[in-house]
Amino acid sequence: MLAKKLIDRFESFAPKTIAFTNDPVGLQIGNVNNDIKRVLVTLDVRPEVVDEAIKQNCDMIFSHHPLIFRPIKNLDLSNPQNQMYAKLIQNSILVYSAHTNLDVAKGGMNDWLTEAMGLNHVQTVYSNHYDTNIGRIGVLPTPVTVEEFAKTSKKTFNLDGLRLVANDNKAMVKNVAVVGGDGGKFYPEMLKAGADVFVTGDVYYHTGHDMLADGINVVDVGHNVEKICIPKLASLFNEWKANNDWKVEIIESTVNTNPYQFI
Repeated sequence: MLAKKLIDRFESFAPKTIAFTNDPVGLQIGNVNNDIKRVLVTLDVRPEVVDEAIKQNCDMIFSHHPLIFRPIKNLDLSNPQNQMYAKLIQNSILVYSAHTNLDVAKGGMNDWLTEAMGLNHVQTVYSNHYDTNIGRIGVLPTPVTVEEFAKTSKKTFNLDGLRLVANDNKAMVKNVAVVGGDGGKFYPEMLKAGADVFVTGDVYYHTGHDMLADGINVVDVGHNVEKICIPKLASLFNEWKANNDWKVEIIESTVNTNPYQFI
């Protein structure tokens, strides 16, 4: 089938128009009119993921994080990143990325994260930063302490460690806000929405101080928890495949692209 069929169906679920301004979503490399037979779903496109795609005979990679996030200045093939681009082209592998449009989409990334945490009565949270409903806020079935919530989050996302920002670890929390990825800048909107605790990743040092001063508890679970998109996207694609009789195989990447280790 043509790659365009999968892309068009996905963009009816998470249109590019709801992505943040200047976010490089959509086709990264390739031709949407190419025929595809095997699609690899991944969080990140890294050299080891490209090798996995080649080994699995995939002709398309569907990622959450864009392959090309910043403009390419040259194609000097002594650069490892450029070598990866060249390898993709040499092997005729199309790459499509859905980033903030997948975060914002109803039933997308941030809804998957709230679902994993078992939150009830989930609502969207509007952000003035990007004029969109990026965040989610929901209610825990039972109030717990900040420390208990952080420990549960560690188990939920199978983490070796996380970072906790809190003035009082024994304070009770009930309302939980969520923004997957680098969401620290959204904490004022989450606080205004009534969040007792905010789950996100990549909180900056000075932002952490601001969070403490403003009295919001924050559980920094890291960026890699967004790998939840791999099984979720694969499930969506297989559902659409069954409904439309697509002749394509969906493969979930098994490569760990988390750059961090806890030692």
